[in-house]
Amino acid sequence: MKARGLRLAAWSVLTGAAACVQIVRAHEFKLDSVINAFVRIEPGRAELVLRAPLYLFKSVKFPVAGAEIDVDSSAPAVERALAAIQKDIMLFENDRPLVASHATGRLSLPSDRSFETYEQAASHVAEPLERGTSIYIDQGYVDARITYPIGSPGSEFSVRTTAGPELGDALKLALRYMPLGEDSRAMVVTGRSGTVALNPTWMRAAGGFTGLGIAHILTGYDHLLFLLCLVIPLRGWRQILSVITVFTVAHSFTLLGSALDLAPSGKWFPPFVETAIAASIVYMALENIMGVNLERRVLITGLFGLVHGFGFSYGLQENFQFAGTHLLVSLFAFNIGIELGQIMVLAAMLPALAVVRRYVLPGRVGMIILSAIMADTGWHWMIDRADVLWKTPWSRPSAAGLAILALWVAGIVLAAGGLSAVAKRLRLAPGDGLPSPQRGVAD
Repeated sequence: MKARGLRLAAWSVLTGAAACVQIVRAHEFKLDSVINAFVRIEPGRAELVLRAPLYLFKSVKFPVAGAEIDVDSSAPAVERALAAIQKDIMLFENDRPLVASHATGRLSLPSDRSFETYEQAASHVAEPLERGTSIYIDQGYVDARITYPIGSPGSEFSVRTTAGPELGDALKLALRYMPLGEDSRAMVVTGRSGTVALNPTWMRAAGGFTGLGIAHILTGYDHLLFLLCLVIPLRGWRQILSVITVFTVAHSFTLLGSALDLAPSGKWFPPFVETAIAASIVYMALENIMGVNLERRVLITGLFGLVHGFGFSYGLQENFQFAGTHLLVSLFAFNIGIELGQIMVLAAMLPALAVVRRYVLPGRVGMIILSAIMADTGWHWMIDRADVLWKTPWSRPSAAGLAILALWVAGIVLAAGGLSAVAKRLRLAPGDGLPSPQRGVAD
């Protein structure tokens, strides 16, 4: 009975893993909505100058006359819109919500371009709308200028938006933060971003980016599948540590380089990286089936690790805007988060894999079956991503782009030489301790 229970549990683990690797992320194309805003910090006060599309204020009920808004009778509705803005877009000082001391607003035509700079926007909000202006229903903007008393301009400020929850990430708050005595910074926040620090402390930035790195690896199904392919044939902690360490060092190298804008540019490069990541899964799975040589695996793992590092960098670049002035701290914290997430995955993956190999799919046949599942999944990903790559226009080569490409090629060649030397220092014979076709099914 005990053995039967273990078999059932192992089959559950295997079934769950197979289901997870089949997950494909679907991207729906939505019409993006944008709220433009400036947050300016001055001695004793913070100002939020904001422009939101009229169609976001469904509950405000602007007076209408036919197909147009009755602008001359819209003052009460504008006041209600200002109250809605203060409720849905909140500013915080040291995690304490700020309460507005003054708020003014107005309607604007969709053709108005006053929000290109803070000065233009603030001046525009102060001007009254001409009587009789024609603004069609759900067109145009609500512009607002809201003042908040603050304790100190040196405090930590943050923002949270809950506007338009039904739109999700399709509704973006495009915000420019203007601290006192510092350069301004731009960022894009959505309702799913939560409370976002505008000028985070280094500890808050480090904690946030560490969590971001953990979340990135735990939701990166292609990276997880590659890790599984790596460890399926390995036996003993020395083999596992040697391969995982090489993978870690390699992807950290390209992650740091990409974050410092040393990665190849162009629209072709991200789909190329995604296709190469899928190809790395297929290769490793096929190598598991054909037979593994530890020295070769260390070398190939390092080279593929460089590719995976570029993939990790995209998750970092999307959120680098939230690092404030702590770019290096956030960069290293994100990498630490990646490694912590990787350790968490391996801590769960290795015992589960041991159970499957012992009770469900023992010996080399089990490794072949598992690897075949991984190869099939990776193959479909590779074909889909290669199709995207094929349809992506390639930009014309530039001198700077060619120089960066040459730098990475030289780095890869040097890395290959170093990895080859490391593999030889393992002092293991080819295939030592690893299943191979010649060693039989019962290994």
